[in-house]
Amino acid sequence: MFVTSAFAQESAPSADTSHAATEGDTHSGTGVPAEAHGTFPPFDPATFPSQLLWLAITFGLFYLFLKRVVMPRVGGIIDVRNDRITQDLDQAAKLKGEADAAVAAYEQELAEAKTKANAIGQQANDAAKAEAETARKKVEAALDAKLGEAEARISSIKANAMKEVGSIAEDTASAIVEALVGGKASKAEIAAAVKSVAR
Repeated sequence: MFVTSAFAQESAPSADTSHAATEGDTHSGTGVPAEAHGTFPPFDPATFPSQLLWLAITFGLFYLFLKRVVMPRVGGIIDVRNDRITQDLDQAAKLKGEADAAVAAYEQELAEAKTKANAIGQQANDAAKAEAETARKKVEAALDAKLGEAEARISSIKANAMKEVGSIAEDTASAIVEALVGGKASKAEIAAAVKSVAR
């Protein structure tokens, strides 16, 4: 227990009521020698060698404790964290490689799909053109057939009409000859005369 100088003065007997303290006397209240109240022990030069010895021993024990106990644990924790970081970086690099491969595969499939779509579109366009050409040819053939039939029918009607015109012309010429000449002409003569005019 440390005793302050103020406490020592209060507990010390006054000069006129008590006797002066001599060497080896102690305080009646504390039992501490009177000379011990001079300096604080850590600052007393007489205790420096023992303090330095205990400082060296304590520092050595603390150094051994750090070296044998604390530093291996800290080093183990650092190694574990380094291993975990390395594994995480390897995993990230692996995932990045897989993602890059997936993107490359996607882009390749997209390019192939575009190529196939263009090919399918071209095939559909060519097929549509071929079908349109075939349909056009069929329509043209049908129109040509109908035109040929119409021309044949027209020729037939024209030929029939010409035959009837010839007979009508022969009848008319016969009637005109009878009216003008007053006699009858033969059918062969009238037919020859109509044919010569028709040419």
